[in-house]
Amino acid sequence: MAKVSFFDRRVFDNFLKLTAAISTALSLVVLFVDIPKDCKTIYGWIFLGLLVVIYFAIWIWSNKLNKIDIKVEGSDVTIKVGDIFQQQGLKAIAFNEHFDTQVDNRIIAENSLNGIFIKKHLDVSVAELDEHIKNYAFESNETLESKHDRKQGKKERFQIGTICIYKDYLLTAFSKFDMDNKAVLTMPEYLEFLINFWDKVNNVYGQQSVSTPIFGSGITRIKGHKTISDEDLLKIMLWTFRISEMRFKYPARLTIVIHKDKIDKINLLDIKSARNGV
Repeated sequence: MAKVSFFDRRVFDNFLKLTAAISTALSLVVLFVDIPKDCKTIYGWIFLGLLVVIYFAIWIWSNKLNKIDIKVEGSDVTIKVGDIFQQQGLKAIAFNEHFDTQVDNRIIAENSLNGIFIKKHLDVSVAELDEHIKNYAFESNETLESKHDRKQGKKERFQIGTICIYKDYLLTAFSKFDMDNKAVLTMPEYLEFLINFWDKVNNVYGQQSVSTPIFGSGITRIKGHKTISDEDLLKIMLWTFRISEMRFKYPARLTIVIHKDKIDKINLLDIKSARNGV
């Protein structure tokens, strides 16, 4: 099923703009070139056929759109398909509220973003990363409490939205864990995370560009919103970014990276057409 309707107003508007430019160019050509009368009908049909092809091309492009650039309250924001690990600048990786690093498909799934980070992109031992997180938390006084009754994983718990900088990565406490070590959040907690996250980024980004995934697009469950789409999550991220105090100064920008398997469910034309992306 197409993300963008064949008769979408924005498709039609883009079609009108393009055909207006073509018509203007042809009108100038006709002023200087004499078209034989017996060819005018043929050229007319060719022109109509071209318009049909152009409309189909714009519609297909709208559905295949995989990158847009927008402005959000003066900040440059790029939303695109890609691999977050290949992006320039700081890259946000979502952990749970304990900053667990145990990739065993119980605490952390191998195919989750932080699982991939630990398994494939971490250039030190897990023990060294744990020590770095512990020291960073101590220096910044971020730890909230220790959960001594937790059977697996780390005992320390951090406020969601907390950021730990490791080289060019922003490790952030995103999800809360239930008694079965399943990542869960309520919608108010999701909003709290985003507000805290943008606030922390504002303090640490140092005029570097920042790339994030669509938070909540993976295995994290948002209570009461089982059917929430990745596009909805993306719009919530843009909305909280807009109302936060976070502003990127040129040439730094925010890039939200969409996994290639998710783009078919996200209408980037809709986001690009809206003010501030929402």
